[in-house]
Amino acid sequence: MNKIVNRTQKGVKIAFTGEVKKENIVKMVENCATGQCECMSDATKKKIRNMEVRGEDGAVELELTGDIAKEEIEAALARSKVLNP
Repeated sequence: MNKIVNRTQKGVKIAFTGEVKKENIVKMVENCATGQCECMSDATKKKIRNMEVRGEDGAVELELTGDIAKEEIEAALARSKVLNP
C-alpha cells in the first residue's frame, strides 16, 4: 500500500493506493473518532475537526480538516495498527 500525505488549505489529505480496502480506512477513522486508536496524540486529535473517506478499494482518500501538520499525520500513519497489523 502506498500512502501519500499532502497539506491542503483546510488540513491534510492522504491518498492510499495499491493494496488498500476502503473498509479498513473507514475502520481507522471510526477508531479515531471513538478514541480507540492509539496512533495519534491527544493534542493531534483535538486539532482535527472533520474526517472524510472517499474513493474505493485500491484508491481511497482520507481528508482531515483542521490545523494539523503533514508530519503529525505521517507519524500517526506509521503507528496505526489498522494499517500496520
